[in-house]
Amino acid sequence: MSSKNNTSAIIVGALLCVGLISLGYFISHGLITMRVLDRTVTVKGLSEREVPANIAIWPIKFNEVSNDLGALYSTIQRKNKQIVKFLQENGISEEEISVSIPATMDRQAQEYRDAGQDQYRYFGSSTITVYSTNVKLVRQSMDKIFELGKNGIAITGQNYETRTEFLFKGLNDLKPDMIEEATRNAREVAEKFATDSGSKLGKIRKAYQGQFSIVDRDSNTPHIKKIRVVSTVTYFLTD
Repeated sequence: MSSKNNTSAIIVGALLCVGLISLGYFISHGLITMRVLDRTVTVKGLSEREVPANIAIWPIKFNEVSNDLGALYSTIQRKNKQIVKFLQENGISEEEISVSIPATMDRQAQEYRDAGQDQYRYFGSSTITVYSTNVKLVRQSMDKIFELGKNGIAITGQNYETRTEFLFKGLNDLKPDMIEEATRNAREVAEKFATDSGSKLGKIRKAYQGQFSIVDRDSNTPHIKKIRVVSTVTYFLTD
């Protein structure tokens, strides 16, 4: 009886060992397969362009003060006409010029004020805006703005509200070529990595096209734009 039990135990133990060995093989084989499938490389490809801006938005603002509200409006109206005439004489069309409604303020009507510091009761400002696709002409006119100063019009400096903006409209025309270039650059990097690692580049696992950005080339040339896009691509690696 004892001999039969020992034999049975040996057989069960042998089968258990075979089962564990087989299980270990399949698990090991599965892990190796997963690692092979997970052999990837993620790379980034860059494409950049420098393009001239094709829209200019040029606000021209001036301030006026007076103790006579009627005189204040008359002065603003007269200077608006002078500025519009200056722009038209420099080739900017009437359709590209817009004159805003003057903004005025009665300083004596303010709740918080120092009466001793207000030499003039009324304050007013006006803004004439040029919106043009002829960026070169606008820039040439900006260089002549001192002529308005000679005629008694003090133009306010460039600040957040009155800074000239140069824009680029036409990104959709550049997108296909730039995406192609970024993807091509990414593949070149991936192929170099695969060669250096003794592998071959496989198919694309996933790809992500980054957002296009348009910025000034530098602070001194806002009329020249730099367009940039980065594509991120993950490739499979094979032996």
